[in-house]
Amino acid sequence: MTRNNWLKIHHRISLLVRFALAAIFIFAGVPKIMDTASFAGAVYNYQLLPEALINLFAIILPWLEVIVGILLILGVWLPGAVIIYNGLLISFIAALIISSIRGLDISCGCFSTDSTHGIDLWTILRDASMLLASLYLLFVVFVKKITSDSNGIWPKQTAACRPNKLAGR
Repeated sequence: MTRNNWLKIHHRISLLVRFALAAIFIFAGVPKIMDTASFAGAVYNYQLLPEALINLFAIILPWLEVIVGILLILGVWLPGAVIIYNGLLISFIAALIISSIRGLDISCGCFSTDSTHGIDLWTILRDASMLLASLYLLFVVFVKKITSDSNGIWPKQTAACRPNKLAGR
């Protein structure tokens, strides 16, 4: 397989991952926006935030999920969107693990506000697999900037960086 074919396949895979992750966050955020009070209850059940911050968190988080999803779909501000996506997933996984360790029998609140699905190993593995995909996207977004104009190792030299052929005279 030639390098050009590999890059085309890699580009298609990264687009698919980007759109899938975007859809997940949009699909997760919209129901929370529609029923913020119930989502605030789900956040409260985790017992991780002070009560004074729960409502603010329940208002901001779903909008952040939807906005990041839209940014991923549009391909706008990808480095920032991917960093935020990874950060949110890491914090979600941490909250799930902490709640499991503490033995809380609560609803995840991940994709709907009225879910009766509790936190279990599969919930954590689901989010971990999303994190792996998101880390792949992080790699693609940041490494592509370095390798896209070069032979894959060093950035292409600009006119200001090229040695002057006349300097030896």
